[in-house]
Amino acid sequence: MRVCPRCGLKYPNDQERCFVDNATLDQAADPWLGQTLAGRYLIEDLIGEGGMATVYRARHTLVDRPVAVKIMAQQLRGSEQLAERFRREAKNAAALAHPNIIEVYDHGETEDGALFMVMELLRGRPLSDIIAAGPMNPADVCAYGLQMSTGLARAHDFDVLHRDLKPDNIFIVDGPAGMRGTAKLLDFGIGRSLGDSRLTNAGEIFGTPQYMAPERLTNIDAGASADLYALGCILFEMITGRPPFQSEEITGYFIKHLQEAPPKPSSLAPACPRRLEELILGLLEKRPDQRPVDAHEVIRTLRELAPKDDVAAPAPAPTSARQHVAPTLPPTTLERWARRTAIFDQMLSRAFPGGDAPPALRAQLEEIREMLRAIQQLRTQGLGEQRKLEALDHEARETRARLGHAMHVLAEDLSSARTAARSAEADVTPYFTAESQAEAGAKDAYERLASAGGLRPPKEPSGEIRRLLRELADDLDRWELAKGASEKARAWLEGKRREVSDLEFQVKSMREVLENTEGTLAASKAASETALMESGRTVEEHEQRLLTRAATYCEALRPRPELGDLFQQLEHQQ
Repeated sequence: MRVCPRCGLKYPNDQERCFVDNATLDQAADPWLGQTLAGRYLIEDLIGEGGMATVYRARHTLVDRPVAVKIMAQQLRGSEQLAERFRREAKNAAALAHPNIIEVYDHGETEDGALFMVMELLRGRPLSDIIAAGPMNPADVCAYGLQMSTGLARAHDFDVLHRDLKPDNIFIVDGPAGMRGTAKLLDFGIGRSLGDSRLTNAGEIFGTPQYMAPERLTNIDAGASADLYALGCILFEMITGRPPFQSEEITGYFIKHLQEAPPKPSSLAPACPRRLEELILGLLEKRPDQRPVDAHEVIRTLRELAPKDDVAAPAPAPTSARQHVAPTLPPTTLERWARRTAIFDQMLSRAFPGGDAPPALRAQLEEIREMLRAIQQLRTQGLGEQRKLEALDHEARETRARLGHAMHVLAEDLSSARTAARSAEADVTPYFTAESQAEAGAKDAYERLASAGGLRPPKEPSGEIRRLLRELADDLDRWELAKGASEKARAWLEGKRREVSDLEFQVKSMREVLENTEGTLAASKAASETALMESGRTVEEHEQRLLTRAATYCEALRPRPELGDLFQQLEHQQ
């Protein structure tokens, strides 16, 4: 790919000069710039690079919508495990459909095997940049923490773990002037659905050491509570300006996560509210069963602490407003080429006023017109296919919204049931302890009676035997009473556990509904996506031929001085 340094037009590698301004073409520094993916996503500019992928600003050419496109790094294409993680990130984020999780519109694979995903284009900055400026005030910590917890709850509700939650993977979208922004969770690239097959090898540890829960270091199947631990690390860093543990070595972080108690946030940030500190320290407990039961419990706490104007999580935009179907073709390539062709006409008429233009030039101009008509027809057909896709996506968003709302209600109930069951475990423990002690006391009394000869054939018992018999009777009565109370407590606890189990079954069923919905959507979209890719490939070929024909046409006419102003007009059409 070559590019004009003056007007920015992209050319095939066999072209030397720009037909518009006659500038010498440069080799494009990035081969993706100027490429069109899946027949509709035009790569326009670089946003950022990472170890696994590069993110570009792009434009959906059919509906003239700015998007971000993430393309997997070329050196990683040989790894099927990494490729599957990339696909899973796109699938998970698209299905979750939540205002605190980045929206993924599309994903696919290029002809040469490059995986890509198409996402909403965000304007703002990573949370890590905000923290780098210094500790955040408690109001912002609680407000953004509430939003982050809400997004995390949606992921966990639908069985998706993040596994690499950190400030770099949380983006704060700019809000209206004077208003707080919106936190969005990014990069589910090493995230895992609990129902997915494992994509890590034995002994592999993925994540960022500063935010890894102790169980992540010893158990590859660490659950949702590990994400809550990472959230605790992030909240700690937001309020204090530094992570809870510091080390110059990766192994140092591991040891501290496993063995060392974190400092109290208030020791570093005296303005930290007591309840926020309690929440953070609770999230940083070493044992998962001592942390909050789930993200919904965190939400309940932060909802009470957050400023009242941020209590409600940001609502998704109405699905009707989020459709991006354009009624007519956008003013992009087609209109520019139409204006150029009109100038080409004027050039030919002025250069040959008698109508005696060489047949080769007339043929070139007619070929340009024919290719332009073909592109216009293909674009119109493509827009029809895009409308079908938009309609399917619109229906899918509404379905996801309904399922998300239903899941939220179920998950809130499940969270409350889990909290109640955990509390019940603590409440009934004394009853079980009392039963065990009473049983041990009765057995001990029996042994003492046997040792004193009280179990031999009947004879007049001594005073000692009578005392031991009374003690045994008392201990048996205590055991019976304790056992009765313990059985009632056990039945009460089992009721709490059944409530949790019933709600977990309903949540699982809801997850299956979403999974089936996503599968049906993918099948329905396949034909239109294939048609768009094929038409897009043909359009790109036509546009490359247009550039070649236009360059040849202009090269023949450029020496004529009477056409100088028309060539200037051609430059201004950019």
